[in-house]
Amino acid sequence: MSKAPNSCCDGARENRVLIAREPCPIGNSMGKFLSLKHPRTGKAMHYLYNGEVLQELHSFKQAVGSWFLGDYVCEDGRMFTATPVDPVFILLPIFEEARMKKGEDPGKFRQFEDIIFVPGYPGYGSLSSLAAKSMEIVCDLKDVGSSKFFRLNDSKVLKWLCYKVNRLKLTLPTLDKNYAVQDEKPICTSVLVYPVG
Repeated sequence: MSKAPNSCCDGARENRVLIAREPCPIGNSMGKFLSLKHPRTGKAMHYLYNGEVLQELHSFKQAVGSWFLGDYVCEDGRMFTATPVDPVFILLPIFEEARMKKGEDPGKFRQFEDIIFVPGYPGYGSLSSLAAKSMEIVCDLKDVGSSKFFRLNDSKVLKWLCYKVNRLKLTLPTLDKNYAVQDEKPICTSVLVYPVG
């Protein structure tokens, strides 16, 4: 069980239960919470970023429920889960917006710093290493002197999406009757207790 900060009303510190993948062994860091735009809705969504893994947070609450956490009772029985998400899905909308495409024009090449800066969402800056890798997958690159410029490439995006669909087609037959994915390699999970406030 580990602890990390979050926010809550009245400045009180309360624990919450988060089920997530085992943290990457990078120092003592348990990761950080980021607010990023949801790729479909554009609304703020919370993510957990730890090392090179981005996980989307979801919360579940039954009408009645509590958690016993050591000698502490958490009256709010809400449970949070963190599921890994491909960062390309999260970053595609900002790549699309950054190229400023008009009509049939493929859009503009932009520097990395200009693309990753999203007003009101400083969390994207924390994803700079993931964003750089994602750009290599779906963007064209142009070197001008010592500077690099990127532009989203529709053909590369389509190729990447086809790859994702084909992987899903291979995975679907491995689902059991409860539709839980059967994976040959074990995935370590942890139940983490995060204080809020």
